[in-house]
Amino acid sequence: MGTRNVGTRIHDISRTVRAGIPVWPGDTDFDFQFVAKIADGSSVNVGRIEMSVHTGSHIDAPLHFDDAGADAASVPIERYVGPCVVADVRPDARGILPEHLPAGFDAAARETGRVLLRSYADRPEAFDEHMAHATPELADWLAAHDVALLGIDTDSMDAFESKELPAHRQLNSHGIAILEGIDLSKVAPGRYELIALPLKIEGADGSPVRAVLVEREDGTDE
Repeated sequence: MGTRNVGTRIHDISRTVRAGIPVWPGDTDFDFQFVAKIADGSSVNVGRIEMSVHTGSHIDAPLHFDDAGADAASVPIERYVGPCVVADVRPDARGILPEHLPAGFDAAARETGRVLLRSYADRPEAFDEHMAHATPELADWLAAHDVALLGIDTDSMDAFESKELPAHRQLNSHGIAILEGIDLSKVAPGRYELIALPLKIEGADGSPVRAVLVEREDGTDE
């Protein structure tokens, strides 16, 4: 029996995982192959994948940058589901600072508890070594406004050349979940409901997600 979502729109903010999808330089390229095919006489098609857990739209578990951190199977999943607000930012070379957030953003951030930031007008096809990135100052601002998750449309919360990962660490110190590599190019700024659940992979330092935004017909996120 089918179901109907009356009065809602679903926006898929996941990037398509496919052959050739850009990955962090040196990371595992995505590969999909069939190990069994109906065309070859099998009763079913069966596929296998090889990929980094940081491919496309994904979460970073604390284990990614802290050997004592929680793995993807242990992160509190409630952080990845619930009201959120999408905003455009145009940071400078220092990264995304509180001053780059829209005027009057305080209330929306506090009321939703999840913030998604769009830095690309159009996402480049190739890996972007000059990507916008978060900052410890932004992490502190989010924590002061009771934000539980930060999502970004680039491939890292820190600058490409960073080895210390200060934004990752500061976000984690405040218990703020990290969502990276989402595609916000086709959604308007505003309030939505986010669903971006990680796979329950024991021992993994991250996980791909199928991230969606739910938009209510009346403009609410509830």
